[in-house]
Amino acid sequence: MHAVLSLLPLVAAVLAVPQFLPQLARLRRTGQTAGVSWSWAALTSVNNAAWAGYFALSRFWTALVPAISATLLAGLLAVMLARRTGLPRRPAALALAWAALLIGAGGLSGRAGLGTALTAAFLLQVTPSVWTAYRAGDTTGIAAGTWLLIFGELLCWGVFGLYESDPRLIVLGATGVTASLLVLARAARPRASRTGSTTRADTGTTSATTSYRPGRHEPGTVHATAGFVPDRRPRQREVAGHPPTPPPQAPTENSGRPRGDVSTSMPRPGAVGAEPRPFTDRGWYPAM
Repeated sequence: MHAVLSLLPLVAAVLAVPQFLPQLARLRRTGQTAGVSWSWAALTSVNNAAWAGYFALSRFWTALVPAISATLLAGLLAVMLARRTGLPRRPAALALAWAALLIGAGGLSGRAGLGTALTAAFLLQVTPSVWTAYRAGDTTGIAAGTWLLIFGELLCWGVFGLYESDPRLIVLGATGVTASLLVLARAARPRASRTGSTTRADTGTTSATTSYRPGRHEPGTVHATAGFVPDRRPRQREVAGHPPTPPPQAPTENSGRPRGDVSTSMPRPGAVGAEPRPFTDRGWYPAM
């Protein structure tokens, strides 16, 4: 058991070397940056450069390989993200300030001061990645392979810290495992689209993209999917220069005057001494 646990740092180093290759390959292949944080890539490069200095001061030469690899690959990822989305000024200023703080801690207090500053470095490093992943509406830019390698590496360091009773390694492992699981869970469960479904109280959730069939909707109305349903009923054509023929109207009561469209050429006898009254389709007109 002791021999197996003593190999955990070596396993962690093997997992750390190719850590950023899946993310770089995905970004180069698809060009998608959704859900990937520039601050995370920049701070990872800065922190691993500081770890390389710490390992060099401690003469821990084996750990220099993964630290230098992460510094170069994370820096390359930050450059590629900046070329596609632009350099964010405020996160860039914060990353420079953090790098200056690490340099000052190492210069003033040596290896002990640098190690103390690096204790909280990983928490600062992974917070932007989790924040960006959960705020983004799309996570197509996140490479799950990178976060699986991070999970495996920091799990090894956490178990080794428990074995050695090292609180710094325990905090590092717990923070890294938690952040990796959060990002992997977010990448595996993308947000559902807000459009495409409507909820009814009686039938539950039904799709709003019901197929449109002619005849189901009144002309001149708006349908959820078909849009505006035009009125294709035949209309009376207007001849240029002539108004359209008015629609027929219901007949009105007789006002006692002869109508212009009724012939009065056939008078009927009336009272003695009175003028003959015309006969129409409605009967006799009253006397004038």
